[in-house]
Amino acid sequence: MDAKNLFETPTTSRLIRLEYGLGLVVAAVLFFTHLDEVRWLPAVGLFLYIDLIGYLPGALAHHRSPDGRIPKVYFVLYNVMHSLVTQGLVVLAWIWLFGAEWALLAVPIHLFGDRALFGNYLKPFALRFEPEIHPAYAAFCERYERSGPEAVPAAAPGGVPAAG
Repeated sequence: MDAKNLFETPTTSRLIRLEYGLGLVVAAVLFFTHLDEVRWLPAVGLFLYIDLIGYLPGALAHHRSPDGRIPKVYFVLYNVMHSLVTQGLVVLAWIWLFGAEWALLAVPIHLFGDRALFGNYLKPFALRFEPEIHPAYAAFCERYERSGPEAVPAAAPGGVPAAG
């Protein structure tokens, strides 16, 4: 992926998941090395509320829908609740209101775990709420794999492909 080609290959996707995996390991090691200092009610609540608000309503709507289509509000709920920006603000607000504590590591453990272990990122409106391969993406992958780098035209000044 780059700024002009917003897609991942299987290799780049695995590398990104590996990066989140490192974040997960760091957060989990910090959490588990301070178990005796963790307040469990906040830790469990902080871990669960992300999915209670952001995933479960959309998953239920998706599974109840006869064609799998659901309103965009479920995607927005998922994306807001699974955003590192949103959850970073929640953590900062918690620290401001209640002080720093080890239970807050439940938030990055949840988010990094979703990305590293399950490959779950923010959800685009054009795809189904529950992952399934889009036919256009499958066709693109097939064409992409066959094309190789020699099929990509050189860019002219300004980033426009050169005529050729």
